[in-house]
Amino acid sequence: MGSKEDVLDDVFNAFLKGSNIFKNREAMRPDYIPSYLPHREEQIKQLGSILAPVLRGFRGSNILIYGQTGTGKTAVIKYILDRILQKTGEIGTNLNFCYINCRLAGTIYRILAMLCSNIGLDIPFTGLATTEVLERFKVELDAKKTLIIAVLDEIDSLIKLHGDALIYDLIRINENIKNSKISIIGISNDLRFKDFLDPRVLSSLSEEEVVFRPYSAPELIDILFERSKISFVSDVLSKGALNLSAALAASEHGDARRALDLLRVAAEITERAGEPKIEEVHVRKAQKKIEHDRVSFFLKVLPLHSKIILCGIYLIKKGNLDNAITGEIYDVYQELCGYLGVTPLTQRRVSSLINELDINGILNTKLVSLGRYGRTRKIRLDISLSVIKETYSDDPLTLQLMNYSLKQFTGKKLFKNKDDY
Repeated sequence: MGSKEDVLDDVFNAFLKGSNIFKNREAMRPDYIPSYLPHREEQIKQLGSILAPVLRGFRGSNILIYGQTGTGKTAVIKYILDRILQKTGEIGTNLNFCYINCRLAGTIYRILAMLCSNIGLDIPFTGLATTEVLERFKVELDAKKTLIIAVLDEIDSLIKLHGDALIYDLIRINENIKNSKISIIGISNDLRFKDFLDPRVLSSLSEEEVVFRPYSAPELIDILFERSKISFVSDVLSKGALNLSAALAASEHGDARRALDLLRVAAEITERAGEPKIEEVHVRKAQKKIEHDRVSFFLKVLPLHSKIILCGIYLIKKGNLDNAITGEIYDVYQELCGYLGVTPLTQRRVSSLINELDINGILNTKLVSLGRYGRTRKIRLDISLSVIKETYSDDPLTLQLMNYSLKQFTGKKLFKNKDDY
């Protein structure tokens, strides 16, 4: 029997001797910005004309960009701002731009800290009040005598979780400083995003609005073809695999990111199998792998209380009740916290965690009116029970929760078939 090193040698040698698929792996990543963005010329010209005044040192208009996931919003704005930075470098205009993904940043404090870092101001990881961080940012920004464009990607996730106070504060900075200016570009995946904004914030933030429509299947074929010329060696991509990747992504609201992921993973599957050409069968395998891996990874890295909430909703669904309301879920969550000996969070915080699960496609929430009793949300799982069960089968804590007896719930009146448990 060979050593463990021999096993790895076999893997490495098989890879080195196998089929040659990639010449540039990074080019198939969604965050790769190519020199040509097919079918977004109109948006590039529109946004370029809105932002052009910064070339002469004037503050640009605030911009709100809408569009579903994978419609090229982030790629286009990064492409334009990179070109603007090149131009301002040539003509000597002092300009910075700071790109922040609000969903990944997570908190107002971290967003402000990233803005501070962009202008060379160090902020401790924690320990300051957000008002203090904002004040330090204003003072340092004014001292820099610069223009700054703050790009807040997935701004809808920030507003839904924390409200619009930060946006309002950033917009008002220009009223309180003399030597510098800041403009904001908000990028939203949610077309209903404006419903969450205070009218004062909305009127200032959406000075200019640009909408990105979904790509059609023929447009996705063009995008994949252009990207494949950069990423793959010649003649390894079949026409069938190209067309299928585009068709599958077009069926999911024209998502170019989805199309690129499908083709990239299909290429990796082809490469690992030592096969010479990316075919439709590889795309089908990639489709199954991506969906399973995305959901499983997200579920595994959830914080403890989010896992408790999800396991509670799992048990509610298992008990034949779909569309439970927020209060019912909170009752179940409290019961599970008591079972684990964990101090429960407030209902407001639990509601925020449910929002996060909704934003990430794990739950589906719908606001409903209860007449004179106010409004509440109906909440249901947007993934199958089997996916949760499989993902958490090797996690002792969540497995314990999923096997919790429904008879012990103080809220067992929720369940339609409670006599079966």
